[in-house]
Amino acid sequence: MGPMFWPFPKPLTEARLIRRYKRFLADVELCDGEVVVAHCVNTGRMSGCSEPGSRVWLEPADEGSKRKLRWTWVLTETLSGVVVGVHTGFPNRFAAALLRTDAITPLSGYATVRTEVKMGESSRVDVFLEGHSSQPNCWVEVKNVTMVIDDVALFPDAVTERGRKHLNELASCVKSGDRAAMLYVIQRTDGDTFRPADLIDPAYGDSLRHVVNECGVEAYALRTRPTPEGLHLQDLIPVELD
Repeated sequence: MGPMFWPFPKPLTEARLIRRYKRFLADVELCDGEVVVAHCVNTGRMSGCSEPGSRVWLEPADEGSKRKLRWTWVLTETLSGVVVGVHTGFPNRFAAALLRTDAITPLSGYATVRTEVKMGESSRVDVFLEGHSSQPNCWVEVKNVTMVIDDVALFPDAVTERGRKHLNELASCVKSGDRAAMLYVIQRTDGDTFRPADLIDPAYGDSLRHVVNECGVEAYALRTRPTPEGLHLQDLIPVELD
């Protein structure tokens, strides 16, 4: 894996979090004292990443945009000083960029990288890889990880039936002769290993262990370093399922 930097689409604006509410909304105070409502695209609990008073960074809407909310919440700084990427859409784009440059060694060597490809009856996979000289096509589902406890990165941070559905669909892809992989993008630097969050969603942990150990689905955890400028690739960390 080589070093790589993926810049955010627009410069971010620093602010201070007042509160998060209704999952999708956050009151924030800009540096000039103006209080605005920002959109939160992260539907999880965001444990430890949404404490009132935290420093946050926001992405502005395009000039002339008709969006109801002008700001989107992208980064937060935890009370312990760790910068965390909370935007759930950016890891997908970052992962696709990495895969196009063969920056993730276990998933390298594919000629074509496509995104949002239909998978199963009603789902779309985040990334589809094809055109490898010796490997079958590979279906890659990307998940955003924001929670770290005692140096362990954990997913999910809320119960996710949809996540279990995706695991089963990946297993079906392997059964049909393709490869399939879960790629957990950890948008913070303080997680040294990755594990499923069994205390939050034991069914997801059981499903992940089943599809990896019994069905041949691969699982990778990619650690990144978020900055107000963008995401920096760090390394792959161990995935522990025992």
